[in-house]
Amino acid sequence: MENIILGLLLLQSRTIYQLRKRINDGLNLMYSCSTGSIQAAIKKLLRNGHITVSEITEKGKLKKLYSITDSGKTYFNAWLNSPVDNGAAKNPELSKIYFLGFAEKETRIKLIENHIADLEKTRLDLEKICNEGATLSSENQNNDIFYFQLQTATYGRDLMQFNIEWYNRLLKNIREQLK
Repeated sequence: MENIILGLLLLQSRTIYQLRKRINDGLNLMYSCSTGSIQAAIKKLLRNGHITVSEITEKGKLKKLYSITDSGKTYFNAWLNSPVDNGAAKNPELSKIYFLGFAEKETRIKLIENHIADLEKTRLDLEKICNEGATLSSENQNNDIFYFQLQTATYGRDLMQFNIEWYNRLLKNIREQLK
């Protein structure tokens, strides 16, 4: 979570609310976040001198605005330039599928149908981001940051489509077993 926050703060200073909104609006495939997990990461980053906080007044409300420091930029760049960790990619919902044989047959179908519906919603959200990004890409042709953000959204959309197809095949096989 710390590196996600640092990357977002490289783009612009933000409040905790703005960080959470940005993570939920486009990065939730990589990290699910709560205000508590963001606050914990913020405390660690502050303690390590990777970010600073300033207070601003906006519409009569006092808000804390977080910004990245030079130390934070160095830390982020060290992480960014390290090898990609293939072992970090996990798919926790597969553990439920692994043990689904213990559930009643009708429960299996319902669980998978609901999961497919959730995957469809996520895919549609990512499709919207990709479409908006494609429109903006002509304006940002030389913007490497934007390019890789759009590619990540495209990956997420394609991954959701793969998952939907895989779960639909599983659902079809389960239904055939009931005949």
